[in-house]
Amino acid sequence: MDMYKMSPRALRSINQRTFAARQRAAGFTLIEMIAVLVLIGIVMAIVGGKVMQNFQSGEYKAGVAGVHSLEMKVQAYMLDNGSAPPNLNDLVTRPGNATNWNGPYAKPGDLKDPFQHPFFYKAPGEHGDFDIIFYGKDGATGGDALNKDYGNWE
Repeated sequence: MDMYKMSPRALRSINQRTFAARQRAAGFTLIEMIAVLVLIGIVMAIVGGKVMQNFQSGEYKAGVAGVHSLEMKVQAYMLDNGSAPPNLNDLVTRPGNATNWNGPYAKPGDLKDPFQHPFFYKAPGEHGDFDIIFYGKDGATGGDALNKDYGNWE
């Protein structure tokens, strides 16, 4: 049918129907929006959990590196003073009996692990002149995974 031969009323009716059809097709329904939000939430939960797990694994590795860093600082103290310090605080402030103290060898923050627990220190140690132990995320002896203990002799 030729558009020029149609009545204005018929043209208006066709235009209204095509406009309404375009309007319905252009938007999202509430159910579609909810479905998309639920899917985004599921993906974020999976990805967020994995990111948190990797972050905590990195903190554990930083604790292991902290043990080795403290070990080097204690060894520097030993080179200057002839023996291991009685406690780790002697790396930060000069003890009265350290005649050749050239410190500070460490900062106060170096004496805590990434989980904010103090490193365990014992001099003389059971595995050498001194033992430094990182007790993991829980800060207690024993455990596995992120709670596994790590010593400077390992």
